[in-house]
Formats: sequence, structure tokens, C-alpha cells
Amino acid sequence: MHHFLKRPVALTMLAAMTIVASPYTLADDDNAESASAHILQAEIALQGDDYLKAAIEYRKAAEFSDNIEIARQATRITFDFGFNDEALGAAKRWFELDPGSDEALIHLAQIQLRQGDMRDARRNFKTLIERGDQPAEQRLFTLMGFLAEEDPEKTHELMRALARPYEESARAHYAAAAVALQANHMDFAIEHTQRAIELDPEWLKAKLLYARILLVSGEGDEAIDYTARIIGDDPDPDPDARMELALMYLTAGRDDDALSQVNQVLLERASRTDALRMMAIINFRQNNLDAAWDDFEDLLASGDYTADALFYLARIADYRDEHDRAIRLYSEVKGGKNAVTSQRRASALLAHERDDPETALQQLSEFADSRPRYAIDMVLAEAQLLASLRRYPEALDNYDRAVVYRPDDESIALGRAELMLRMDRLDDSLSAYREAARRWPESSVTLNALGYTLADRTDEYREAEKLIRKALGYNPDSPAIIDSLGWVLHKRGKHEEALEQLEIAYDKFPDHEVAAHLVEVLAALERTDEALEILATAELEDPESDLLKDARERLFPETP
Repeated sequence: MHHFLKRPVALTMLAAMTIVASPYTLADDDNAESASAHILQAEIALQGDDYLKAAIEYRKAAEFSDNIEIARQATRITFDFGFNDEALGAAKRWFELDPGSDEALIHLAQIQLRQGDMRDARRNFKTLIERGDQPAEQRLFTLMGFLAEEDPEKTHELMRALARPYEESARAHYAAAAVALQANHMDFAIEHTQRAIELDPEWLKAKLLYARILLVSGEGDEAIDYTARIIGDDPDPDPDARMELALMYLTAGRDDDALSQVNQVLLERASRTDALRMMAIINFRQNNLDAAWDDFEDLLASGDYTADALFYLARIADYRDEHDRAIRLYSEVKGGKNAVTSQRRASALLAHERDDPETALQQLSEFADSRPRYAIDMVLAEAQLLASLRRYPEALDNYDRAVVYRPDDESIALGRAELMLRMDRLDDSLSAYREAARRWPESSVTLNALGYTLADRTDEYREAEKLIRKALGYNPDSPAIIDSLGWVLHKRGKHEEALEQLEIAYDKFPDHEVAAHLVEVLAALERTDEALEILATAELEDPESDLLKDARERLFPETP
């Protein structure tokens, strides 16, 4: 990554981990010197953005020292980077040095969960919920917050086991149900939510979870009716119930009904910033940008939901082509689910609207340095920005690094393969796609990517069609895969069959690429007027499309 006047953030980390005189420091000077040497190597690695080497060195520093602070910092940093092997070693050392630390134990248990070591993870989480002043089932309930971003299927398996001893606890059943919902185990979620309600009939939170399960299960009307009854039966309805009903209305596209509930909450509880946030989002959805701007500024002033407020203010400025303001606002989104999107958009605006690619690249680098949790995301963001600037060799260097850092990330592998295709390295690209298909043989995205590339860039049409049809079997409603099928049928000379598939794809997703394919097939069938009509419509929607420009120049060179 690029470094221009880069602040040496690694030195801050180094300072935090320097061995200090404490009762935990090893008396063995050789070990203490070794720990210091590894911390120094970690700092040097960070200066070179070699995150994996830095994580390895931090873990080694923890292993050589009896200083709890070193083990704590090593665990936090390697955990944030997402290097689970190194984080596991550091967390084990931290817990060994400080077995009474809940923080050490929860880090260790989370890493074990990530790595699929269910037995040890379950044992350590069990220890965690059984010790402390709170009742075990309350600690189990609290545990959900720590598991929200972990793999839903693994978390469901874990929570089922942890909740089993607490059959008479409404909170344990709630926790099991909430995690089951995230993993899409609807029958289990409904069963345990109903049990939670039986055990504590007055507990509103369990009833609202039941309503949400109905909503996610596709029973939107039932969910809305159920929640509306809760509100109607209560002479003083809880604002949480109104907020949940508003969310359901939003999901159903009933924005005005949602706004009515939110306004009622704000009328009764003006301090409810979650209601202000939802009102702002509704105004944004309805394109009431002036009202949304005022709402999000009020939200920002409240100090709550800061990242959301900044993100939506940035989007409004972006829509209004206020690029400098949008860049500033996006850049201030430092955390939350929109942090990566915001930093990427800020860098794109800097590079393409302000014609300052070096500052854009520097921004991504500095954000990675200050936020290790997002460091690998920024490596990938820089790769994509460089690709958009047609600086392909540099982009590929970043993709290569990202693959090393995240070898099990399918999207990174596919992005790298696509980049090599843009570089006209067809053989290398196909090799990468084939390797991805071996690793993820049931992925409709990977199978379609390989199949489409074969259809579009080679004459291996039979293999391409086989792969695309297999992808379609896994995801039969995907317009991208239906488009691929239409394209390979066209390549095989089956134009009528191709047209049928492409019309379905275009109806589902009127994208410029699907339009270009549809125009091509209509031209092959000598249905020129229809082809030109679709081409003109698509050009209005996407006047800068190279695919549409190519179709017009090749197929209809005499038309304006």
C-alpha cells in the first residue's frame, strides 16, 4: 500500500506493548529481550503493511513474556486482523497468564468457535457463563452480543448446547431462538420463542422476537397483525413494540404506516434517538432529502448512531454532487457496518471526481493503519481502486496479498480471477476460476463465473453450458445466471432458446450487460427494430456503457 507522510501508527502499538517493570515480567533477561525483539519486528512489519508477519511477531512476543499486557495487546491486534491461528496462540497465552480474566476467556472461546473447535469453544463459553455474580442464564443471554458477527451455523450449534441445561429459563430459550433465527432454523426458533413466552408471559422482548421470526419466515401480514395486537391490547404501549411494528411496515414497503408509528414514539418519548434514526431513514427512502438531512444532523448532534448519521449525510451530499462534503463525511465513518463502504466511496470520489488518486490511496492506507479490524478490507479496497484506475499490476499485487491474508474468501479469489481477465491473461484467469470451482464446487457464483468466461472468451461451449446449468440448479432465480445461460445458448447457435432466457433475465434485472446480450441475439435473429428499441432504452439508462457502445458500433454502424 502507499505511504505519503504516513503517521507511524505502529509505534503507538509498540509503545503500548513495551515490556514494563511488573510482577508479571519474566526474570529471564533472554526471554524479555526476545519479546522486545519480536515486538520490534512486528512494528517493522506494520510499517511495511505486512499484516500477517506483524501478527506472527506479536504472537511470538506474547509467548516469550509473562507480561499480561503484552499478551492482551497481542490477542486484540491479531484478533482484529482476523488471523485466527496467531490470535489463538496469543489468547491461550493471555488466559494462561490471567485465568480469571473474562476478556481473555471470551477472546479464546470466540477464536475456537471461528476455527470450528466446537468442543473447546463450548467448554470455555460454559465456564464463562457459569462464573460471576449474575445468574448463569443472564450471562448466557448477554453472550449473544459477542456472537453477533460470528458464523451463524456454528453459533447456533454452540448456543443450543449452552442453553440446554436451562430448560426453565425464558432468557435461555430466547437466546437459543435468536441465534437460530440468524442461522435460518425457523422451526427451532419458533419453538423456543414460544417456550420463552410460556415461561414469562409478560416479557415483551420474547413476543417481539416471535413477531420478527414470523416476518423473516415470509409471514409478514401475520407478523404485523400480531405486533399490532400487542400494541392495541396495552393502554400504554411500550415504544419498543411500536418501533418493531415500524420496522415491519418498512420491510413491507408501507413507509407511511412506519412513519406514523415512529412519530407516535417521538411524541411520547422525544429522547428516543432510535425513533429519530428511523424517521430519518424513512425520509431518505422516500427521497425527502431536505427532511432527511435535518433529521440526520439532529441525530449526529445527539451523539447516538453517529456512524449511521455520518453515512447517510454523506450519501445525501453524494447524490447532490457535493463531492467535497461527501468525501469529508464518508471519511469520518470510522466504524460500524458502513465503514468499509464509506472509505471506499470517499477514495473513489477523491480518485475520479477530484482527480487525486494518490490521496485516495493514502486515505485507504491510513485508515487501515488506524483500524486493524478493517486492514484487510482496505487491501482489497485499494486493489479495486487501482483496477478502476487501470493500474492493473499494482491491483494484482494487492489481490495477491489479500488472497494470502484470506485464503478462504471466495469473493477475493473471484475478484483476482476477474482482474486477470481484464489484464487479458485469459489462461491465468481460467486457471484461477477453475481452482475456485474446485474449492467451492457448490457455489452458484463461482460456477457461473467460470461458465460465463468459457462461453464469452473461448469456444468450450459445452463445458460452459454444463457449468452454468449446474449453477442455475443451485440458484434458479438468479438473473445473472439466466443471462449466462442465454449467452451460451446464443454462442451455440440456439438463438430462439437464448432469446427466451435473456428476456427472462432482462425482465428480472434490466442491466446494460443483459441488454447488450439481448440486442446481440435479436440482431442474429434479424429482428432489427426490436434490437434498436432495446438498445436505445438501455443507452438512456446507461449512456457510458462500453458494452452498449460496442453493440451499436458492430451491429448497427449506420445508425446514429
